Amino acid sequence: MSYDRSVSAPKHDLSPETVWHFKMPEIRFGRGSVSELGFQFRDLGVEEGAHGLLITDETLVDLGHAERVTDELDDAGFETDIYDGVEREPSIAAIDECLSFVRDEQGEAGYDFYVGFGGGSCMDTAKATRAVIENGGEVLDYIAEPTGKGETLTESNVPLILMPTTAGTGAETSPVAILSVEEQNIKEGISSNHVRADAAVLDPTFTTTLPPDITARTAMDALDHAIEGYTTHHFDDLLHASDPASRPTYAGRTPVTEQFSEAAIDLLSSNVRQVVNNGDDIEARSAMLQGALFGAIAGLTAGATLCHAMAYPVGNRYHTFHGETIAVLTPASTLGYNAASDPERFARVAEMLGADTTGMSTREAADEAKAEYIRLQQDLNVLPSGLAELAGVSEDDIDWLAEQTVDTQERLLRTNPRPVTQEDVHDIFMDSLHNWE
Repeated sequence: MSYDRSVSAPKHDLSPETVWHFKMPEIRFGRGSVSELGFQFRDLGVEEGAHGLLITDETLVDLGHAERVTDELDDAGFETDIYDGVEREPSIAAIDECLSFVRDEQGEAGYDFYVGFGGGSCMDTAKATRAVIENGGEVLDYIAEPTGKGETLTESNVPLILMPTTAGTGAETSPVAILSVEEQNIKEGISSNHVRADAAVLDPTFTTTLPPDITARTAMDALDHAIEGYTTHHFDDLLHASDPASRPTYAGRTPVTEQFSEAAIDLLSSNVRQVVNNGDDIEARSAMLQGALFGAIAGLTAGATLCHAMAYPVGNRYHTFHGETIAVLTPASTLGYNAASDPERFARVAEMLGADTTGMSTREAADEAKAEYIRLQQDLNVLPSGLAELAGVSEDDIDWLAEQTVDTQERLLRTNPRPVTQEDVHDIFMDSLHNWE
């Protein structure tokens, strides 16, 4: 594995990158923003009488949240079907089921519009479904080789709006749909700007029903997005793409993403204790949803790194919740191993997390980011203390996890700010077994 310039572009010139690119869906944010869903679709060119599909899960249907969305679409003059078969950490087979539903109801042309409503699994299912229906074929056609055929997406004409009900995954802004390949026990992504939604509507009133444990899990994912995005390579530390089309999805931090990272770390770390202990606090819920949005804009543009690379093999093998997995891996990976890449930057992370670094050297202050993050998790009192408590992971499992990380997650490891070997990953997994006693 070569880390000569930590480039993730498949084609590049042997010179530093000089261009950065920033693209986002149109975003509507705020309490009651669901009432503007119909307007948003009309603004995207959807005409009265159009027939769309709401992609969600059974829980959101049972809570009545899905009906709130379909009522708004009905009032706007649209007809809407509901698909509520989304599974947690969706597999390719689960996407195939949604595709079959669409084709059975509407034929190969599909619906006139799509809404992905729920957590990251619902939104990724909606993104993958729209992409495959629009471009034809099957899911594996658009997953990178050797797992899939690696074909290029070219179409995204039918509008897609995403509506998160958790403050964490950032899937509403991301150009990637993450899917499990169960036969190979790995996760893969369909990555393209044709996967990205046209718009996102973020209404914090949908997040107040989240229980404390799920609130904390999703918050840790969002916080790590922000920190990873803040500490990954600067865009001009990467190599120049040979053409704009080959520039990677994760293209390094920029002045724009850094500002979003800083705002996200502050909003999330200063409000998560309150929402875990008082989920009805709509002001704190709004701050968390905004922080998650900002963290996604930063981290899912600049780049996810080592922690996410390690999380995927854990999730595949033990079927853990993604946010909890990120929470137990962040101390040893993002805030432990990576701190040596830029101690001054990690010292600023410690301060943003609320640590008092007065009188400390830069390196000591950088290490305090890890300690402060662990204190935060302990205060929440609903997260596991490490991989051992999360899923019963033992030292005997570490060799396999390290090997899988290096063999299957090169895309993320190559954007990590510090080169990492399989031996390094092994040691980080060992450190992650117990973050506190």
